[in-house]
Amino acid sequence: MTLVIALKWPISDGDAVLMVSDTRATTSVGVMYEAKKIHAVTSADGKNLGIVGGAGDPALVKWSFQVADEVMREYAGEDGLIFFDEVRQAVRRMEDIFMHRFYELRSRGVDPGFQLVLGSVDLDGKASLYQFDSRGLAEPVHDDPGYAIIGSGMITGGILLLRLLGYRSDIDLGMLTAFILDMVSEVDPSVGPFVGESYLMRVGERNDEKYIALGPLKPEALREYKEKIAKRRELIRELWRLCDEVGEEEVWKKLMTNLEKT
Repeated sequence: MTLVIALKWPISDGDAVLMVSDTRATTSVGVMYEAKKIHAVTSADGKNLGIVGGAGDPALVKWSFQVADEVMREYAGEDGLIFFDEVRQAVRRMEDIFMHRFYELRSRGVDPGFQLVLGSVDLDGKASLYQFDSRGLAEPVHDDPGYAIIGSGMITGGILLLRLLGYRSDIDLGMLTAFILDMVSEVDPSVGPFVGESYLMRVGERNDEKYIALGPLKPEALREYKEKIAKRRELIRELWRLCDEVGEEEVWKKLMTNLEKT
């Protein structure tokens, strides 16, 4: 199964989109294997148009990636760029295609298990984030709540941890999503640990010219995240123990005093 998390990440130059996932997939007979669940959507000349992440039936997910490629390219301009309003139009077109296909499948007695997240950032630094359900319908989530989470891991702890730890633009959202993936993998055997399947889409600048940058997490950053995840897990446990020993108010006072010193 799957856990895919996509977030709008407000940064200094506008919005970015971060998408992470595990890489564990399971066949109908319980055989596990590694699979990529995030796909970069590019124009014919290699410009970055968006990112998609899928959960559910592998055949439908792969097909939906192809649909995203074709439709996003169709709505991109001749310069190979796509803007916020054009992404919205592309999403409406994708809805039509998905709903038609799923209607046909259901008429043949096949219930499509399918979820998809599409994210994009334009040159104005405006992020788009849409979540598609098993009916093929898309919900815009870039403004509220600002994130999307799909897959079986959502139910087994993903959404709980995201709400508990808090989605805020003033924290390292890469660290947050990596931590959630690792924690869910410990209780849900169908979700794999975080192994670096993480993509960030943002506005970059090169030779005084803006462009859309899209890239995976570097290996050195993955090692750093894994070390920090282990430390933060222990910190949370110790903080819980301290609350039992000295009380929440005393722990809160100490934390606030130390924060003021920094």
